[in-house]
Amino acid sequence: MPFISVVSGCFNEQDNVEELYRRITLVFRDQLPGFEYEIILIDNASTDNTLSILKRLAAADKCLKIIVNNRNFGILRSGYHAFLQAKGDAVVVMVSDLQDSPEIIPDFVHRWEQGCKIVLAQKTSSDESSLFYLVRKIYYRIVNRLSDVELVENVTGFGIYDRRVVEDIRRIGDPYPYFRGLICDLGYDRTLIPFNQPTRKRGLSKNNFYTLWDLAMLGVTNHSKVPLRLATFCGFFVGALSFLVAFAYLIYKLLFWNSFRLGTAPMVVGMFFIGAVQLMFIGILGEYIGAIHTQVLRRPPVIEKERINFD
Repeated sequence: MPFISVVSGCFNEQDNVEELYRRITLVFRDQLPGFEYEIILIDNASTDNTLSILKRLAAADKCLKIIVNNRNFGILRSGYHAFLQAKGDAVVVMVSDLQDSPEIIPDFVHRWEQGCKIVLAQKTSSDESSLFYLVRKIYYRIVNRLSDVELVENVTGFGIYDRRVVEDIRRIGDPYPYFRGLICDLGYDRTLIPFNQPTRKRGLSKNNFYTLWDLAMLGVTNHSKVPLRLATFCGFFVGALSFLVAFAYLIYKLLFWNSFRLGTAPMVVGMFFIGAVQLMFIGILGEYIGAIHTQVLRRPPVIEKERINFD
């Protein structure tokens, strides 16, 4: 009997985890009765009642397995760790805020049974703010243009992954991967299922500007060297432009020696411009150094505090 793992991370999702569990179990009971399954929820040290609700549900259902982290290790590291703990023949990855609909799981499973190693849900529309949707869409296109490999636009990682894919990712051993880019870097053919992403019904998003910026920079630094080369090209361009401007000023001064006054404004503007360019590319270089630092440290994705139902 095929065995499917469903993996999700949660942090302060007391209003959503019970409905998430109920909807997943209903999917397997009513639409996938010929499959064994496990649900792995990893709690990122929630400060509300999320953990107590999960423990109550796990006490009544051994198919629900819980990992409790020592602290909040972030959505990326936590979800990646839970993904590697799954034992199924295929692993479904989704978020716990119900923006990834559990009712799509049967479509994933059927495509996987047909031989697809990776099946992803692709957002063709969204009920979120049109501004946020547009910003995300632009970001995906920029990263895709910069990347060394072709990335799939408008996917969040929600999908199903064959056991072979899981083991390949385990062997890579990246402690802090850009998951959406990593699965594209593996080179497997991908099947896309379009879906409309609903808005969050209850609770607040745990992503802030810093976490979104971190994910955005991770997508660039892990899959592209273009920003580094752009810094070099920009340096040549600014240097050549400065030389031409200086030469033009010299000729103008020789022609109009008594009437031409340079003034301080061009010097001040030029200094600020060059300083801004330098700071921008020093920041980009710092992002790459930070990514190298993370790889060198080789810290585990999370430190677990407790496991439930894994025995």
